Amino acid sequence: MRTMTLKRRLTYALLQPAIKGFLYFFWWTCRIKIIVGDEHAQKLIDKGDPIIPCYWHQMHIFGTWYMRNLQKRGLKIGFLISPSVDGEIIVKMVESWGASAIRGSSTRTGAKAMRDMYNTIVNEKISPVTTSDGPTGPIHEFKQGAVMLAQLTQAPILPMAYAASRYWQLKSWDKFIIPKPFSKIVIAVGAPHFVAKKLTAEELEQERKNIEKEMMECIKTAKEGITPLPVIQETN
Repeated sequence: MRTMTLKRRLTYALLQPAIKGFLYFFWWTCRIKIIVGDEHAQKLIDKGDPIIPCYWHQMHIFGTWYMRNLQKRGLKIGFLISPSVDGEIIVKMVESWGASAIRGSSTRTGAKAMRDMYNTIVNEKISPVTTSDGPTGPIHEFKQGAVMLAQLTQAPILPMAYAASRYWQLKSWDKFIIPKPFSKIVIAVGAPHFVAKKLTAEELEQERKNIEKEMMECIKTAKEGITPLPVIQETN
């Protein structure tokens, strides 16, 4: 693990507001056209119990926007952030929002990250945001970790996605989406998914597939909100 030298501290001090400014630029210039299924999230917030919000890794820009939106309505949110020195940039940004930073990695510190998120949900009533095909993919493959977390904590998974009317798409493994300024944004939120406490390995795998399907349905719903299907009028 690299040490936090003075030069690194200065670099991170400059990068943190730059990354934050990058996000805010798109949040301020793009227009949120509609949030489909927002009532699902509001009911859970009103209930007061923690949840496990999920969106794909490529959807960080407006996935984070929606998390901030829910936070302002009373949801206590947290983000799983790499334990590496570089993760300090994101930690400072997350903490500036009043959200919790959970240090860990699903690939390098999997067991510890799972334990820390479990404690965050059960003991602190914080809702940890998960990108369940990250951090290395494959793209749109829902990992078993979030399913197991929902099973252990009995907190529901809340699937979501967004679509933009105009966007750039990076050539990274996740095909990261960057909405073009002034584009229209549609966010789709699915129904909360509860995972039963006692399941066989086969049933747990089926749950994973079901949630993966629900996540893809959210993408479809969001895209349909951007380009509504034509209304076909019946003729006699």
